[in-house]
Amino acid sequence: MTRPHQSHDGVPPPHVLREYALLADGERGALVGPEGDIVWMCAPRWDSGAVFSALIGGAGHYTVAPRDRFVWGGYYEEGTLIWRSRWVTTTGVIECREALAFPGDTRRAVLLRRITAVEGEARVTVRLDPHADFGDSPPRHVRRGDSGVWTGHAGPLRWRWTGATAARPVRAALRTTGLEADLVLSPGGHHDLVLELSDAELGHPVDADRAWNATELAWKRAVPPLPASLAPADARHSCTVLRGLTSSTGGMVAAATTSLPERVGAGRNYDYRYVWIRDQCYAGQAAAVAGDHALTDGAVRFVSARLHADGPRMAPAYTVTGDQVPDQKCLQLPGYPGGHDLTGNWVNHQFQLDAFGEALLLFAAAARADRLDSDGWRAAGIAADTIARRRGEPDAGIWELDDRVWTHSRLICAAGLRSMATYASPARAARWAFLADTLVAETSATSTHPTGRWQRAADDPGLDGALLIPPIRGALPAADARTVRTLEAYREQLTDDYYAYRFRHDERPLEEAEGAFLLCGYVMALAEHQQGNQAEALRWFERNRAACGPPGLFTEEYDISQRQLRGNVPQAFVHALMLESSVRLTTAPGSEGKPS
Repeated sequence: MTRPHQSHDGVPPPHVLREYALLADGERGALVGPEGDIVWMCAPRWDSGAVFSALIGGAGHYTVAPRDRFVWGGYYEEGTLIWRSRWVTTTGVIECREALAFPGDTRRAVLLRRITAVEGEARVTVRLDPHADFGDSPPRHVRRGDSGVWTGHAGPLRWRWTGATAARPVRAALRTTGLEADLVLSPGGHHDLVLELSDAELGHPVDADRAWNATELAWKRAVPPLPASLAPADARHSCTVLRGLTSSTGGMVAAATTSLPERVGAGRNYDYRYVWIRDQCYAGQAAAVAGDHALTDGAVRFVSARLHADGPRMAPAYTVTGDQVPDQKCLQLPGYPGGHDLTGNWVNHQFQLDAFGEALLLFAAAARADRLDSDGWRAAGIAADTIARRRGEPDAGIWELDDRVWTHSRLICAAGLRSMATYASPARAARWAFLADTLVAETSATSTHPTGRWQRAADDPGLDGALLIPPIRGALPAADARTVRTLEAYREQLTDDYYAYRFRHDERPLEEAEGAFLLCGYVMALAEHQQGNQAEALRWFERNRAACGPPGLFTEEYDISQRQLRGNVPQAFVHALMLESSVRLTTAPGSEGKPS
């Protein structure tokens, strides 16, 4: 792309979502666009107020961009979230190597940017506008010290900027709103910028060379080599994304952003900067299949802690520190075009039975690797007891809709019980297997469609992509007539050219109601593989693998007509299912139903 015009106030305009790359260190994440514009980052943690919120119409960004016309590209260094922005200008080639120092400190973020004149002279403009609290708190106490290091405050944050000695204050309404510098690099030269932000004392300045070396080494240790898979580089990249979204607490946020629209003007805009138990379990199971035991262990630790703390009242989602998700509220910002400006999430008032079944599937994955400790086993008992007591209650279900007795919720609980029974003591195994049989029998009596397939709920005869998951997880055999007929009906009614949709909203064409749901696309790959339809499984996998932009990040939905990403970015559970299916599809058909 050629460089677009900046807005009159110097804030980069929004780009299509497929062009943003993610920088993440486990404790927070940033999005960087094709103009070198970091327009989203919350600090000090994922669910804190954003210090750069231009993505959703707030103040605050951190931009490094060529002064000449350019076309843009970029790539991740393999097995890391170190991104290299690359610009071919009219006079040469410029790169900016960018990362959050990894692993992240829970209270201090360190943004590393190294500008390199790859070919010819590099002429760039750098603009730093830190505005905390989603733009409400502009920079204050901005000073340049004797060493040329800039310091200041923004809301609850202290910040320090090294490497911009020649920067000059940018003023508006008689106050400093940011800093700007023009840099010129000789051919082959490089220049480091280090930005530190913290809600505590900053301590000693960060040395750029040491931080880069430590970050490279930490990523090398954090992302292990993967077993054989269909797409080794992409699968490892998905594993890397999951690691970047996972805090030291073990909690993994569902996405790095809030309020990016799934459908323009449809009101489906949500804050995903929290840990969904279901998504965490998907990631933990995928990591187990891929042999990333650290990610699985972290997921088990986080989910176990929530079950021990809240028992049968475990919430569907938490902050990464295990606290309650705040109520949803509006920020009074313009929002990303077509979206809104919400923080918090109404999920904090829901009951989702399927989360308890997914927890059991996660624990079974850990038990299979002999990594489930006594706390995990006790948590499994809590989850199983909750299923026994609450299985008849209406719940919000996997898609967080109206409370009903959803078929998927009951069947995925049966799958979790069967999986854990494989590793439990004889007495527990018998009890859990009996409960699983009871769940399947009860659900079959109320939610079998006249055609012999599963239906969404006792009072809803519709189809749903979620109904493909329980057989994959072992709730009932692949050869069961209900499994086969559900897959056949879903393939016929809710898919289009190897893209899949969750369910039919109304009589409109599928693609007009919502985007193709990438999670369901990978589930279709696993379901076809389970049935022995390997060629079809591969087509599903490859079709959905391509539904991303140059940085290889997935969102929840994909607009098939415009080939654009829709929703918050990156969507962790899509990366989890991509990773799992990439490995699973190299194994014998039917292995999906075995505990992983």
